[in-house]
Amino acid sequence: MSDAALNQEKEQLLEDVRPVLTSTETLLGASTDEGGEKAKELRKRVTENLQVAKARLVQAEQAIVGKAKVAAKVTDQYVHENPWKSIGIAA
Repeated sequence: MSDAALNQEKEQLLEDVRPVLTSTETLLGASTDEGGEKAKELRKRVTENLQVAKARLVQAEQAIVGKAKVAAKVTDQYVHENPWKSIGIAA
């Protein structure tokens, strides 16, 4: 997978997830005035799930960036070791 494709995949993932997280945080904040034991328990579970989702998003972002760096390094190494083949492939 190329660097551009990995970056595009990363950006799409972030664009998809960030609004959901933001909306959930907003909803959670708006519901803090609601009382009752069930509402408190629900808010607690939503908060925990939101924290897990954020952590997973960070992990996914780090994994994608790591893969992109590895791909770039391998590509750079190949081009330096095989300049004429690289020119032929590019042509």
